[in-house]
Amino acid sequence: MSTKWYVLHTQTGAEEKVKTHVENKLKLSPHKELIFQILVPSERVAEVKSGKKRITERKFFPGYILIQMELTDEVWYLVKNTPGVTGFIGSGTRPAPVDDQEIAYILKQNEERKEKPIPKMLFEKGESVRVTEGPFVNFTGVIDEIFPTKGKLKASISVFGRSTPVELEYWQVEKL
Repeated sequence: MSTKWYVLHTQTGAEEKVKTHVENKLKLSPHKELIFQILVPSERVAEVKSGKKRITERKFFPGYILIQMELTDEVWYLVKNTPGVTGFIGSGTRPAPVDDQEIAYILKQNEERKEKPIPKMLFEKGESVRVTEGPFVNFTGVIDEIFPTKGKLKASISVFGRSTPVELEYWQVEKL
């Protein structure tokens, strides 16, 4: 038998709790050597509130957990009967393993997103925004350029009937 990755469907918001339940059940199980890794894919997100930058964790597959295991009837039963688990992803009665290339991509994304926080709000060129902070508060404009690594954008704002380019921080604007 070989180890494969499977996708476990959980109640949304209960991913960490389910992971802990499975780990605790494994400690008492004679099959603990058949489950190798349990992963809740998440990313670090940067946001600014009240002028202060905060970095939080956000799951990028809410309601799902990845689990690397040897699929035996005993392990399948142990995991599937854990509180908060709604089932495995797969067609038919048996769980289907995730494709190796797909899991490699997900694991790579998980590592990259843990290292560098991404902005919580993503903007696109040509999008309309309203300024919520600073000297141009309540003015609206259109995004001309985006600088994601700096958390800034350049928008054209109409001031006295003339289009004026203004560089703003992400937290100073909101989408319309």
